[in-house]
Amino acid sequence: MAEKKTYKNKLGLIGWLSGGRYGVERYVYTLHRLAGLGILAYFILHIFVTGVRVQGEAAWENLMGTLEHPVFKIGEFLVFLAFAFHALNGIRLLFVEFGIFLGKPRLPVYPYKQSTLRQRPVLIVVMVLAAILMIAGGWDFFLLK
Repeated sequence: MAEKKTYKNKLGLIGWLSGGRYGVERYVYTLHRLAGLGILAYFILHIFVTGVRVQGEAAWENLMGTLEHPVFKIGEFLVFLAFAFHALNGIRLLFVEFGIFLGKPRLPVYPYKQSTLRQRPVLIVVMVLAAILMIAGGWDFFLLK
């Protein structure tokens, strides 16, 4: 029986975060994962905060008074940024999973430029849309209220 060959991870977390030869897609992949984890953390925190209602109106009013601090306002905006990016990038990934923007099948010859050349413009459009949505959200969060 052949021994399984293993490779040592010499780069650690830096190797996971750096784009390396993969380019911007690796950064978007990492940011998509981090945004998803941030949204999950917010969701869990939201459940605990909402659970304070059970303790009575005084406890609820006390907690809501604490959450009026500007630090929580910035945190809420960061959740909005994560949601905007994660949602738009998720739609892009859904299209890619269905084979849209991949082009016609060709011989799988590395570095697979055909799919990269078709997906990168879509990625740029999605990032521009996310940036516009984030700017509009920041305008609403900080200037209109």
